[in-house]
Amino acid sequence: MSYLFSPLPLTHLTLKNKLVVAAMCQYSSVDGFANDWHLVHLGSRAVGGAALVITEAAAVSPEGRISPEDLGIWQDSQIEKLKQITGFIHDQGALAGIQLAHAGRKASTMAPWKGRTQLTPSTGGWRTLAPSALGFNPTDEPPLTLTIPQIESLIEAFAQAARRAVEAGFDVIEIHGAHGYLAHQFLSPLSNHRKDEYGGSFDNRIRFLQEVTHAVGSELTGRQSLWVRISATDWTEGGWTAEQSVRLAKKLKQQGVELIDTSTGGLVPGVQIPVEPGYQVRFAREIREGANIKTGAVGLITEARQAEDILKQGNADVILMARALLRDPYFPLHAQMALDGDAVYPLQYERAKPQK
Repeated sequence: MSYLFSPLPLTHLTLKNKLVVAAMCQYSSVDGFANDWHLVHLGSRAVGGAALVITEAAAVSPEGRISPEDLGIWQDSQIEKLKQITGFIHDQGALAGIQLAHAGRKASTMAPWKGRTQLTPSTGGWRTLAPSALGFNPTDEPPLTLTIPQIESLIEAFAQAARRAVEAGFDVIEIHGAHGYLAHQFLSPLSNHRKDEYGGSFDNRIRFLQEVTHAVGSELTGRQSLWVRISATDWTEGGWTAEQSVRLAKKLKQQGVELIDTSTGGLVPGVQIPVEPGYQVRFAREIREGANIKTGAVGLITEARQAEDILKQGNADVILMARALLRDPYFPLHAQMALDGDAVYPLQYERAKPQK
């Protein structure tokens, strides 16, 4: 059996293979509620053979949404539809994951196909919140600087979101600490100019994410796996670095985090990133080796053999795919046929299975 399609045992559960559907914003919610689009979108990837299907970023508070159309998990009434979705995913033999998030200064924007520009309170948006009053774009209305009581309230919001996620039946809870969103904004000295216990030194800048991790972990029942997505580097001088990512991963492992979902960038605009196939894989390997923790590789991984080689070479423990699975929801089935010569198709699709 290939590396890609061999199981991955975790502490409380097992992935049937090592192909994971990465979180991908759909910008299709109303007031944060999941709907039939999410059921079909996420469910079809489970039918397609992925081991774990992770929702898009689910905001822990209304002002934490990237756009007004983002998914949310800030109120109990949002649980019901999410429970239907996890039930369907489980029925296909896959696990369900949710990404808990707050966009910070990158919140309150239009959906991509509407222009992605900032929305202000007068144009249907809201005032954003961040560690420091520094806008993402020079033309943005600057965010409000979070007070200590507001930080404490947000940490509790993450905890309550985790409680709802457990009730909704999710197996993997992933904290979004990447791509320039709130937790990442605390991590990087480029966006965090605070002078209190949440800014300045490395230990102060990681404090928010550590406290969120503790709060989320305290709501898990012992049957879930806790993951964190980070941007391993800001790709620019004076920003967050790979070395700091290794140091952070060591501390998160001590808090019960089982896997670091390793991405990069997103904190500041206009950065030159050397984008090429697998361009982020080296960071997954560096964290895996430096912190002795499981990692996920993501970013322009599009071919079965490419994914297999990443795992075979010890660069990561799982492969997360996004756009490749938008193009082909059944990529895992096709990839297993290519690598192993066989795959278990859903009974309803058995007639379409390629002949050996």
